[in-house]
Amino acid sequence: MAATSQYLTLGLAGETFGISIRNVREILDMRPISRLPHAPNFLLGMIDVRGSGYPIVDLRTKLGLPSVPSTEATRIIILDVPTKDRLVGVGFVADCVFEVTDIDEQAIEPIPEVGGRWQSDYASGIGRKGEKFVVIFDLARLMANDKIPEGRDAGADAPRAA
Repeated sequence: MAATSQYLTLGLAGETFGISIRNVREILDMRPISRLPHAPNFLLGMIDVRGSGYPIVDLRTKLGLPSVPSTEATRIIILDVPTKDRLVGVGFVADCVFEVTDIDEQAIEPIPEVGGRWQSDYASGIGRKGEKFVVIFDLARLMANDKIPEGRDAGADAPRAA
C-alpha cells in the first residue's frame, strides 16, 4: 500500500499549492489586518485570533507575484512554521483554499532543474492530484531568510484543522 500524506491545497495566481496538514492550525475568512511600520513588503501586518497576535504574510508578494485585491474566496491560513528551534504561528494569505487531499508520497517529484534562475527554493517537490500538479511548500525554507514579528508559539493547546 502506498504511503499518502494529507495536504491542504490552495490556489495562488491560478496554480495549486499544498501545505502539509500537520502545519495547519485553522483557516479564516479575510479580515482587516493592522499594518506594521517599516515591515518588509510581503508582511501585511498582524491580526488577532482569540487574543493572540499573528503576523500575516502575503504569499503572492513573497513569491514575486503581483498583488491583487482580496475577494470573497481569499483566506488566511494560520500555520505552524518551523524555525531553527521551534514552531511559530504565522498567517498566509491565499487567493482561495480548495480542500484537504491525500497525495502519494512516493509520487512526489523533485523540483525540475531547468537551467535558469527559476526561484523554487520555497518548494519541496511536486505532487499530483488527478491530472493537476500540486507544488508542495517547504515552509521552513519559504520563511528561512526573513525576519517576521514573533507570532504565538505553537503549543499543545493550539487548535488544529481537521
